[in-house]
Amino acid sequence: MNIKKIVNFIFEINQLKRQRHAGAQFAGVKNPDTVAEHALRASQIGYILAVMEEANPEKVVSMLIIHDNGEARIGDQTKVGARYFSNKKAEQDAFFEQSDNLGDKIAKKWKELFLEYENRTSLEGVIAKDADWLEQAFQAKEYVELGYQGMQDWIDNVEKALETESAKKILEEMKNSSFTDWWQGIKKMTYKKIGE
Repeated sequence: MNIKKIVNFIFEINQLKRQRHAGAQFAGVKNPDTVAEHALRASQIGYILAVMEEANPEKVVSMLIIHDNGEARIGDQTKVGARYFSNKKAEQDAFFEQSDNLGDKIAKKWKELFLEYENRTSLEGVIAKDADWLEQAFQAKEYVELGYQGMQDWIDNVEKALETESAKKILEEMKNSSFTDWWQGIKKMTYKKIGE
C-alpha cells in the first residue's frame, strides 16, 4: 500500500461534503444536501432495511458508504444530463481509478461491492439500492414540506422503483408523516411560571 495515495484519497473524498445534489436545484432548492450527507443517511437506512429483510447489514452499509465516491471527481450528475451521456460509466471509471490507489486488497473488495450494488446481483445489492432511493425520497419529502413542490417527482419515482417490502412499507409511512414528527412529544419545556 502506498500511504501517500491513501492520504490523497482521504483528502479527495472530502469533496463529497462540497458536492451538492444538483437535481434538487431544478426544483428551486437553493442549498441542497450534499453527497456526503446523502451517503451517511442512506447507509443508516440500509442497515435498518438489511435487518428487516434478514440480510447482511454490514455488507449493505459497506456498499452505501462508498457508492458515490466517484462523484468526488465527476460531481453529482442529474437525470437530465444522463439523457446526453453515461453518468454510470463515468462514475464507475472514477470509482475504479480511485480504488486502485488503495492497494489491491481494498480495490478488489470495493470494486466487487460497487458492481454488486450497481447491478443488484445479491439481496444486499437490492437492499442497498432501495436504501439509496429511499434516502432520496426522505430528502424530497423534507423539501416538499418546505415549499419545493417540484421535489414530489422524486418521491413518485422512488415509489415505482423500490423492490423490497420493507422499503415499500417505510416509504408508505413516510408519505403519511411530516419530517417534523420525530421531535413532537419529546421536547422538554424549561420555563417555570412565576410563583411556582
